[in-house]
Formats: sequence, C-alpha cells, structure tokens
Amino acid sequence: MISLQFVRTMARYNRWQNRSLYTAADMLSPEERRKDRGAFFASIEGTLNHLLWGDGVWMHRFAGTPKPVGGIADSTKRLPEWDMLKRERVAVDEAIVIWSDGLSEEWLAGDMSWYSGAAGREVSKPNWFLVSHLFNHQTHHRGQVHAMLTAAGAKPDDTDLFLLKDMPPAD
Repeated sequence: MISLQFVRTMARYNRWQNRSLYTAADMLSPEERRKDRGAFFASIEGTLNHLLWGDGVWMHRFAGTPKPVGGIADSTKRLPEWDMLKRERVAVDEAIVIWSDGLSEEWLAGDMSWYSGAAGREVSKPNWFLVSHLFNHQTHHRGQVHAMLTAAGAKPDDTDLFLLKDMPPAD
C-alpha cells in the first residue's frame, strides 16, 4: 500500500511537471502544438487534453468533482482553446493537491467499484491501487508530451522526482 505522504508528494509533482510542460508548450505556435507527432494521442495538445480528461475522471471517482463529458475517444479535443486548456489544468492540479491534503488512511485502505467504459464492465479495486494508477497515467502521458516538446525544440524542466521543491509537510 502507498502512504498519504506519497500521495501528497505525487500531487505536488504532478502540478510542478504540468506547469513545466505548459510553459514549454507556450513557446510553440498553435500549429506546432496541434501537429500530429505520431504519439498515441497524436499531438501535444491532444495528449494534454486526454491527460486532463483522465485526471478529471479519476477525481470525479475519488472526490466527487464534476465528471468530464465524453469518453476516451473524445478526450483529445475536449478543450480546443489553448488558454482554456491551461486554466482548466491549473484548476484540476490545485484540486488534486487539496484532495491529497485531505485524504485519510481509512479512505486509502478502502475499495472502489465503478463501471469502466474502457474495460466495458464493472470493476472493483483498492483505492491505494487506483491512486497509484492516477499518478502512473499522468507520468506516462507527460513523458510522451516531454518527448514531443523536446523534439519540437521546447525546453521543459527536468522530470526527476528528487528535484521537487514543493514537498508536502510530513505527517
């Protein structure tokens, strides 16, 4: 099982890394951000949109925040305006940090059941496992965006976790 400290650290890591990627992506033209670069979700913007959608789905399940509209297939074009995508990313990142700060050991040790559109069936898993999935999913897709940005000539920050400056307070 993971600890509350781990969840809070990863929430802050997520926020830091998203700030880095969006700052680097701001240096590119809209055409460069939307260019199909051969990634699973095609472009920088498509992948960032999907990641935001995925975070929204998990936060809906974890914290009852509003569920994003659409499914995986629609996730890449959810917010086609760059400034709107950036504002929503900041809001969701803050919601994840606030949620992590209020999390309890009891909730983390519990289980969750939901209907998974991706699996096409009812699924039940431990909460700690699903939170681990949230952060793993983020890291996976941010890595794709980091590679696309670097190939496009942008310079996102290093991704090493030990460089995180915004450490949560110890329990």
